[in-house]
Amino acid sequence: MSLKRTLATAERVLAQLRGDHRTVALMLVVPVVLMALLKWVYYDNDAVFNSIGLPLLGIFPFVTMFLVTSVATLRERSSGTLERLLSMPLGKGDLLIGYQLAFGLFAILQCLLATAVAFGLLGLDVAGPLWAVFLVAVLVALLGTAIGLALSAFAKTEFQAVQFMPAVVLPQFLLCGLLAPRDEMQPILSAISNVLPLSYAVDAMKSITTSTVVTTQTWVDLLVVFGFIVASLVLGAATLRRRSE
Repeated sequence: MSLKRTLATAERVLAQLRGDHRTVALMLVVPVVLMALLKWVYYDNDAVFNSIGLPLLGIFPFVTMFLVTSVATLRERSSGTLERLLSMPLGKGDLLIGYQLAFGLFAILQCLLATAVAFGLLGLDVAGPLWAVFLVAVLVALLGTAIGLALSAFAKTEFQAVQFMPAVVLPQFLLCGLLAPRDEMQPILSAISNVLPLSYAVDAMKSITTSTVVTTQTWVDLLVVFGFIVASLVLGAATLRRRSE
């Protein structure tokens, strides 16, 4: 891997994204709109909004970054861009880390905007520190980016990439502990939830909701999420193909 080539890749992706206004709007605006809609749904029940609002503040960016990253990567492969890039002295690690850096910057902006609106305008109120909320939201968004990069290798068309969302994201949403406590699920479902990264992200968010300090268990949950990010990037490097067949 080369830092220069990695940064060059990130710069190229950022330049492309700046010219794609619809994708930028999807990444930056959609999570804010969804948080506002959630507040409207629970406009007369602040307790429920505070309880589920924080986990969803991480889940919404996770979904949008997963979708955008998987489609964007597949588009470059199907157009032949990846084949041209990989024919040059550019390793798969340079390419994937460059993508992660570029989309990671938008993930940071996305979470910063969504967090500011949620706490500043929508009145979201939790016990934990605001910096911890932002940290978890960014990590979850980066997780969506990494998984999107990894799974894009298994799709041949953009439509197939989109199909991964209900197959990968929705089961995690149902089993992550947001809709029902994980320890009260059927044993098989609880066991599955224990190996899903979004479960640990939601556990960290719930801890911040009720605790005034960042507990050791919260740091453990975040470390697990970070481990999934690294594992997804490694998988992406191992399965990356130059072109769609």
